[in-house]
Amino acid sequence: MKKWSTFLLLLTALSIGNNSNAQSFQKTDLGIKATINSTAIEIQYYNPSTVRVLKSPDGRPFTKESLSVIKTPQKTTFQVKQQGDWVNLKTTALNIALNLKTGAIIYSTVHDEYLLKEKQEGVQFTPFNDAGNNTFTVQQSFELDNDEPIYGLGQQQQGKMSQRNVTLNMVQGNLDDYIPFFQSVKGYGVFWDNYSPTVFTDNPQGTSFKSDVGDGVDYYFMYGGNADGVIARMRELTGQAPLFPLWTFGYWQSKERYKSQDELVEVVKQYRKMGVPLDGIIQDWQYWGSNYLWNAMDFLNAEFPKPEKMVSDVHQMNAHMIISIWNSFGPQTKQYKELDKIGALMNFSTWPQSGSDLWPPRRDYPSGVRVYDPYNPAARDIYWKYLEHMYKLRLDGWWMDSSEPDHLDAKPSDFDNKTYLGSFRKVRNAFPLMTVGGVSTHQRAIDSGKRVFILTRSAFAGQQRYGANTWSGDVTSSWNALMNQISAGLNFSLTGIPYWNADIGGFFLSRFKRKLEDPEYRELYVRWLQFGAFTPMMRSHGADAPREIYQFGQKGNTYYDAIEKYINLRYHLLPYIYSTSWDVTANQSSMMRALVMDFPKDKNALDLNDEFMFGRSLLVSPVTNAMYVKPVPGEKETIQAEDFSEIKSKTTYLPDGTDWYDFWTAEKFSGGQKVSRQTPLDIIPVYVKAGTVMPVGPSVQYAEEKKWDSLEIRVYPGANGKFVLYEDENDNYNYERGVYATVTFTWDDTKKMLTISDRNGSFPGMIGERKFNVVMVTGHTNKVIAYTGKKIVVKF
Repeated sequence: MKKWSTFLLLLTALSIGNNSNAQSFQKTDLGIKATINSTAIEIQYYNPSTVRVLKSPDGRPFTKESLSVIKTPQKTTFQVKQQGDWVNLKTTALNIALNLKTGAIIYSTVHDEYLLKEKQEGVQFTPFNDAGNNTFTVQQSFELDNDEPIYGLGQQQQGKMSQRNVTLNMVQGNLDDYIPFFQSVKGYGVFWDNYSPTVFTDNPQGTSFKSDVGDGVDYYFMYGGNADGVIARMRELTGQAPLFPLWTFGYWQSKERYKSQDELVEVVKQYRKMGVPLDGIIQDWQYWGSNYLWNAMDFLNAEFPKPEKMVSDVHQMNAHMIISIWNSFGPQTKQYKELDKIGALMNFSTWPQSGSDLWPPRRDYPSGVRVYDPYNPAARDIYWKYLEHMYKLRLDGWWMDSSEPDHLDAKPSDFDNKTYLGSFRKVRNAFPLMTVGGVSTHQRAIDSGKRVFILTRSAFAGQQRYGANTWSGDVTSSWNALMNQISAGLNFSLTGIPYWNADIGGFFLSRFKRKLEDPEYRELYVRWLQFGAFTPMMRSHGADAPREIYQFGQKGNTYYDAIEKYINLRYHLLPYIYSTSWDVTANQSSMMRALVMDFPKDKNALDLNDEFMFGRSLLVSPVTNAMYVKPVPGEKETIQAEDFSEIKSKTTYLPDGTDWYDFWTAEKFSGGQKVSRQTPLDIIPVYVKAGTVMPVGPSVQYAEEKKWDSLEIRVYPGANGKFVLYEDENDNYNYERGVYATVTFTWDDTKKMLTISDRNGSFPGMIGERKFNVVMVTGHTNKVIAYTGKKIVVKF
C-alpha cells in the first residue's frame, strides 16, 4: 500500500501557512461535525474500525433509521487534532483525515497505509421531486488506485470477478441482486446505505454511487485488514448469519412444477427406492389454483386434496418439504382484500399479468394481481397471519419467489406508489430485505424449536440475519450461464451474505430443442450439478423438462452414475460443510470463498472467475464448456451426439503460498502454477490445501440417517493445520445458548502429529464414544482411534 504520510505532511505544511482560511469543526461523543461549503458533514464511530459518514445541505437536518444497519454507534476512544485545513482522527484501527476546505475525507491504516479517499467536491445534491416530496438525488465519488481490485455489489451475471470498469444500474431484478457494498483487496469496505435506484460507476474518472432519492449521503467505511475482516465488520453492522438446519445441506429436488400431491410424493418414493440420497423436495406455484387466487397460501387446487397427508408422507420418508410463496396476491384472495383495506397494495404490473394459465398469456384478461407493501408492519402481520396456517401443516420452510419483486412493463410513475416508508422509489431495493425479514421474524417469534429456512430470489444488505438462502433467479440453460454463476455467487458472498445457490441445470431449456434428449444438455446438467455440490445449497430445479436423476437413465448409464456420484459426495462432505456453516455463524466466515479471501497477495489469483474455495480447504474448478459432444454429420440442423472416445482436460491455477493435493488421487502439486487435470464426465478438478484436516461422513440416504460415530479424518500434510468439528441437535436454536459440542483437530507438520482435543461442550443425544479413522493421504496409512471426548495425540 502507498504511504499517505508524505503527501499529508505536505498538505499540512501548505495549509498551516494559510491557517486563517481554516474552518472549524465540533467534536461530539461519537466523532465530529463540520459545515464545509454549505454541506453539513458528520463522522460517527460505530467501533474503532467502522465509521458512518453523513452529509446533507446545510440547514437541512438529516436523520435516518437504517433498514439494513441494526448496530448503534458506540462511544469509541479516538484522538482528534487539527493541522491547518485538516482535522485528523485516529483510533486503534483507523486514521481519518477531513479537509476542512473541501470536505473530502481520506482513510488510512494506523500504520499509515493509504486506503481510500473521496474525490474533492465529490459529493453532489441535485434537487429532486419524489412524488411530491422535495428531496435530492445524491452522489458521492471516490478515488481508487488504478490497479486495485474490488468485489461485491451483489449478484451480477456478467462473468466478472473484479468489479472495476463497470457501470451498474442497481434496481433489483430476477437475475440481478444489487447490494451497494464493495470491498477492496486492501482490506476495507464501503456500504452505501440507500435503497432507491442507484447507479454504481467505476471508470478512470472515479468510483461513485448515485441514488435517485436521498435527503443526504449516508455511507459506512469499514476496515477489516482482509476480506474476512471486512465481512465481519459488515455483519457487525447489519446482523449475524444464523445456523441453518443440517438437513438443508443435503440434496434438494424440484421442478416447475409438480402438478399434484401424488406426483410430488412419488418423486420422494423413487429416490428412496433407488437408494439415491435426498433431503428435500419443493412444491412450486399454482397449488392454490387459478391466477385470480394467486398466492392464496392455501391448497385450493383440486390436485392437492389432502395437504396434511402430503406433508406427512414426505416426512415419513425422512425428507423435508418447502413450498412456494410470493409477494403479490390475486384479487380473489383473502390477503388481497385485507391488505387493500389498509392501503397496503401497490399499483404496477407484476407476474402473472393474465388471469389465464395459457401461454402466451392473454393480456385482455388481466389477473389483477398486486404486490403488497412489506414496509408496512401491519401488512407483514397480515402476510404471516395467513402463512401461519401453512406453517401448522408442518412445512419445513418457504420458497419466497419474486422477492425483488417482479416489476413488469415498468413506467417511471410506478415508482410514485406510496409505501409505509415513502415512495416506492425511495425504498425500492430494500423490498427483499423487508419481505423476507417479515416472514423470518414472525416465525422465530412463535417457534424456537425449528430454525427458519427461507429460499429467496432476491436480497439486500442485512438479509443474512433472517435465515435466508438466495438463488440466482431464472437463469437460462447454457454453458455461459453456468460460467457466470461462479463469479455471481462469489461476489454475492463478498457482500457479507454467505448463503447462495443456483438452479442446477438452468431454469429455461429454450436453447435445447430436444430437451433431455440433447446430449449436450445432459453434459451441461452433470457439470452444473457438480458445481452445485460445492455451493451452500445443492438444489436441482427448472422448467421445460423434469430434472430428477431417473430422467437421465439408470445405474450404469454415464450421466446417471455421474449425478449419483456427486450427490453421494455431498453427503460424505456433510461434517465438513456443517462445521463450515458453524464457522460462518460463529466467526463471520464465508462458505463460497473467492480466491482473494485466502490468497490476497497472489496477484494471479485476484481476478479468476472460474474457480473458488469451498470452505477453507477445497479449491473447486468447475468445468464450464462442452467436452463430450460432436455434430452429427448429414443433418440439416445442428444436432449433437455424445462422444466419449477421448478424455479431455481442464487447466486450473493453484494459488501460491501453499501446496495442493488432487482430491481424487492425492497427487501433490506446488502452488503458484497452472496444472492440467483430466476431466471425464464424472470428474471436475478439486484440490485440497496442504495442512487440511478433513472429516468425511458415512454413506446415507438423508442427512440425519446415521450419527457421526465413525468418521474418516483425512490429513493432508505439508503445512500446519486445524479443523473444528461442530455438532449439535441439527435443528432448533439451542446452539445460541451454548448447547453444542466441538472437537478441534490440530496437525503439527514438523512433528507429524495430530492432536484431537478434549471435546468442548455438550448437547442432548451427543455421541459419547466414537471412532476416528485417521488417514494420512500420502502413503495411504491409517490409524483407527477410539475417542471418548478426551484429548488424544496421533503420531505418524
